[in-house]
Amino acid sequence: QVQLVESGGGLVQAGGSLRLSCAASGRTFSRYSMGWFRQARGKEREFVAAITRSGVSTYYADSMKGRFTISRDNTKNTVYLQMNSLKPEDTAVYYCAAGAFGANYYLVVSYDYWGQGTQVTVSS
Repeated sequence: QVQLVESGGGLVQAGGSLRLSCAASGRTFSRYSMGWFRQARGKEREFVAAITRSGVSTYYADSMKGRFTISRDNTKNTVYLQMNSLKPEDTAVYYCAAGAFGANYYLVVSYDYWGQGTQVTVSS
């Protein structure tokens, strides 16, 4: 069992930056690959970024490449999402998730545990 708690969301102007954190409970954090997803109002949850257990490999949705960076610190049981050059269309609730994904890192069903989400609002 893994419990995930996101933090770092808030209101930011377009072009600004935010850093989201996701703290995991338990001593098994390093066994899980981690992902970030987001869900805008009235839309389906979509993939943002993912990182393998060791942190060696990372994956991004096309619209986030070059603007978002996912990282993890297994000594702190925490995964991060650095978001730069934010746009109004990035406004959503951001969720972190833990799973044992293989090639399907971009699928919601590949993840077993989810946080409660943190709101990110980007004003124009």
